[in-house]
Amino acid sequence: MFGSIVKIANYPTVFKSLSSSNNIKIFMSKYGRIRYFPRPGPRNTDEVIKAVVERVESGGIDKVVVASTSGRTGLRFAKAMEGRVGLIVVSHEKMDPRLKEKIIGLGGFAVDNTHLPLHTRSMDKVRNTLYTLGQGFKVAVEVILIAADRNLVKRYKDVIGVGGSGEGVDTAIVARATPTREIFSKDKFKKLEIREIIAMPLSKKWWD
Repeated sequence: MFGSIVKIANYPTVFKSLSSSNNIKIFMSKYGRIRYFPRPGPRNTDEVIKAVVERVESGGIDKVVVASTSGRTGLRFAKAMEGRVGLIVVSHEKMDPRLKEKIIGLGGFAVDNTHLPLHTRSMDKVRNTLYTLGQGFKVAVEVILIAADRNLVKRYKDVIGVGGSGEGVDTAIVARATPTREIFSKDKFKKLEIREIIAMPLSKKWWD
């Protein structure tokens, strides 16, 4: 419950409720604050950026992968991450060339017109399962898969993935950088694992 301290069995981290400002529930973990937003959407972008910066500064992460269709959100991350960590901005459409150039100028890597590995028929059940955690959650996982498929990150290392429910971003996670074909690998050191939730909305957005 909010306001309580929860100890996870066989894990030394204690999660403690810190505060609730603007209806954002904030919990403390071993690696920093976990943010839970009341609603999905672009209004959460600033808080997600702050949460990702905090997680990067706590150590153990050297790559952040962000979904950004136009490049606008990607540029905001490029400004926040400059000099801190390697940034990869992913768009499944053509990114605005001016924004793409600015991202690169700030030390980020921008890739557009990518494949969507979770939108093939064989991935319907996987995609729909991830949607139960939120549109942004599915996207955060998918951009990590894209980056691993394209060898933009070191495979099987933990990276941060960031996604949103339409515009902006509302979700950030830490997950193993696994290529799509190895999501369910028999090798337990290669299969996809979600390591941490950094930020996510409590309510979800659904499209008919």
